[in-house]
Parts: sequence; structure tokens; C-alpha cells
Amino acid sequence: ATEEPAGRAGGPLTADAATSAVGRALGEVLDERMSQAYDLDAVFARDVAGRVSAFARRGGKRLRTAFAWCGWRAGGGTGDPGPLLRTGVALELVQTCALVHDDVMDGSHLRRGAPSMHVDLARMHRAEGMTGGAESFGHSAAVLAGDLALAWADDLMTEIVLAAPDGPRLYREWRAMREEMVAGQYRDLQAQAAGASGVEEALTIATLKSALYTVERPLALGASLAGADEAVTAALRAAGRCAGLAFQLRDDLLGAFGDPAMTGKPVGDDLRSRKLTYLLAVALEMGRAAGDEEAVALLSPSGPALPERAMEDVRAALERTGARDMVE
Repeated sequence: ATEEPAGRAGGPLTADAATSAVGRALGEVLDERMSQAYDLDAVFARDVAGRVSAFARRGGKRLRTAFAWCGWRAGGGTGDPGPLLRTGVALELVQTCALVHDDVMDGSHLRRGAPSMHVDLARMHRAEGMTGGAESFGHSAAVLAGDLALAWADDLMTEIVLAAPDGPRLYREWRAMREEMVAGQYRDLQAQAAGASGVEEALTIATLKSALYTVERPLALGASLAGADEAVTAALRAAGRCAGLAFQLRDDLLGAFGDPAMTGKPVGDDLRSRKLTYLLAVALEMGRAAGDEEAVALLSPSGPALPERAMEDVRAALERTGARDMVE
């Protein structure tokens, strides 16, 4: 797509142009935050703020930014796209927080084609000959890094809300999105600890963690910035929830069958831990219905973590039960 200058009247004309413009706006915000961090404390700036900045700049697909742009345009957004672009920056920073914390909780070692934040910080601990446990240090410092990303996002969104014509409405969307994100992550953790395996529970988690957070709320944020009426916003919410669930089901499939070189993250982590996903829940349900005891034993969330050598058997069970085809 041809990029439009971010400041041109009417704003970016395509989602690609909007995400490119947000990338530039993100760089400007991060430069400012890094300057402030160095003014505060050089060690903190180098070790924590610098890693948050590098992670955010490395970026992903910037899906939430694209959906915010879609909501803005669908809601009649025109003129100065500045508030929209800065909202996109805030969404990217919230996503940075979510991914850093998620990798700590899941024990994931790779993110966006590079070591996860806690892994990188543990390596720094070892390289600098620090005392104490490197892994513990890495986990603790990564939690702080995620907190910093969330603080930067909230600070930026506060500035946008205070200047927006319909600030309270925009704030309500932002507040709800953050709480839904935390609720979804907790339900994910709780389901794993409780050994949950139900299809409905898996859908609840997918709705909170992906459908709402990734698509529905960003669409509504964009619509709110455009001053869209409730009918338009409700239509965007409904479409966003469906698209968000589809996105999560695709992500589950990539987590089981994808190529790390393409996805930028390890394949099989969720399978090894038998984390509750819709794919796993459907496979268990279909395996039980078919009397496939081997599949049920392999996929049951109550069992211990699986070794790498068992992954092919797990993938075979997901296909044999028909779960992969159903999720597709």
C-alpha cells in the first residue's frame, strides 16, 4: 500500500499506512521516554527502559493499531489522525506489557524472533557476574519491564483522553480493555492450575484474551475517537468479537503446527504444558467420544509436562480425533 503522510488531512488512507505511521509515532514517544529514563537513573534506563523500548520497536503485526484505524474510519473519522496514531502507540505499549508478562508466566524462551525479556535479563545477570539466581532475577526484572510498558501506555492514553471531545467514553473503553486483559490472563492461569478441560471454559478465555482485547476493544477505541454513534459501535463490536475468536483459533493452530521461523515464537509450548486452548478442549471431547484412550491420556491437562519427543504423538492425536479439522 502507498503510505500517506501521517499529518495529511483525512489521515492515513489504508490500514498499512496507519500502522507504518504508528511505527514512526512509537519511535518518537519511546525516544522521549528514554530521555526521561536516563534523566531519572542511567542503570534503570539501560537495563529496563532500554529493553522495553527495543522490544516495542521490534514490533509485531500491529494488529490492534490496524483495528483501531478500522474503527476510526468506519466511525467516520477524518481530519487530524494524531490522536488515533497515539492511541495506536498506547495499544502497542499495552501489548508489550502483555507479552513480557505472558512469557514469564508461560516460561516461553522466544518472542518476536529473539530471546524473551526474562531470558535476556537472566543472560545479562550471568554475563555481569551478579550474585543470586539468574532466572529469579530475570523473572523479577521482566515483571518490572512489563509494568513500565503499561505505565507508559496509561500516561499516553491519559493525555489523549484529556484532549478528546468525548474523553469519558474513550476512557471507559480503555479501562474495560485493560481489565479484560488481566481477567483473561488469570482465567488462563487458573484453568491450567485447576486442570480444566472444558470447551466452554476455553471459549471464555479466548474471548477475554483475544476477541475483546485484540479486536473488539481496539475497534471501539477507534470508533470512540471518531465520535461514532452507538449503532455503528455495536456493529463493530459484534464483528470484532467474531474476528477475534477466529484469530485466537488460528493462533492455537499455529502454536501446535506452525513454523517458528514464520511465527517468531516456539511451537509446542502450549502442547507440552497442556495449556487449555479450544483446540485441546475439542480434541479431548472428541477423543473421549471416540473411545481414543491414547489421545485422552496424551491431552489430559491433569498430567505432567510432556517431553519434546512426545510432541509428534500429540500432534497426531490432534489430527486423529478430528480436532484440527474442526478448528480449521
